Amino acid sequence: MANQNECTHDCSTCGSDCASRTAPQSLLAPANKLSSVKKVIAVVSGKGGVGKSLVTSMMAVLSARRGHKTAILDADITGPSIPKIFGTKGEVTGSEDGMYPLSTKTGIEMMSVNLLLQDEKMPVVWRGPVIAGTVKQFWTDVIWGDVDFMYVDMPPGTGDVPLTVFQSLPIDGIIIVTTPQELVSMIVSKAANMAKMMNIPVLGIVENMSYIECPDCGKKLEVFGKSHVDEVAEEFGYTVLGKVPLDPKVSALCDKGMLELMENNYLDGAIEAVEKAFEI
Repeated sequence: MANQNECTHDCSTCGSDCASRTAPQSLLAPANKLSSVKKVIAVVSGKGGVGKSLVTSMMAVLSARRGHKTAILDADITGPSIPKIFGTKGEVTGSEDGMYPLSTKTGIEMMSVNLLLQDEKMPVVWRGPVIAGTVKQFWTDVIWGDVDFMYVDMPPGTGDVPLTVFQSLPIDGIIIVTTPQELVSMIVSKAANMAKMMNIPVLGIVENMSYIECPDCGKKLEVFGKSHVDEVAEEFGYTVLGKVPLDPKVSALCDKGMLELMENNYLDGAIEAVEKAFEI
């Protein structure tokens, strides 16, 4: 038997208190050997129904338009909507090296559980650990190739899947999505506190459903009440990256799977902030 203080180079049997044995172990999962992803940005919120998938998709469209190789990892396993927004369909193929993502019409790569289901309308009735494992496989088993920006469409809340993403993927920053209601402070607080716990920088806040513009007079109507995002952003020291209105044109494009044809500047400031933050 080895001396208690002698290193055996096998931490499972070693009694030595060397740094490699006592130091915290990283939970980051290795990317596929054929993947090279420069920056990973998670789009999060403290609750559901605020439009994370829309913001994720719009950011990806803008990234691609600015010449960046862009990808979307759809981590919202039980409510996947990314393929629908882009009208992306097809059979996911693979090799001994892993699975190949599907591409949108403008070349945005994506992987979503809906691309793996025979019927996209069938519910995903899986327990938490299985869902979390699937998201992790989207990182480890998918051959993403060369990617400048990968956007991760997160599920709502702070449960199993968000925790798995934050621990397993090398998240470089998060974008918090919220709405104008009074509970915006609570929504931002939950997401902000989780980001702080995981030591991940917050790039800023996007307010969705901010207003609707009257088609006749052009007046902005705050249908969900007065916006509080500016004061909340100031409270947390964050930047407001953009305010996205309820836009029937954007909704129609999403329904048709044609978001890549969008013509608006709602998130131009957000993509510019991302580029500046990462100097890309």
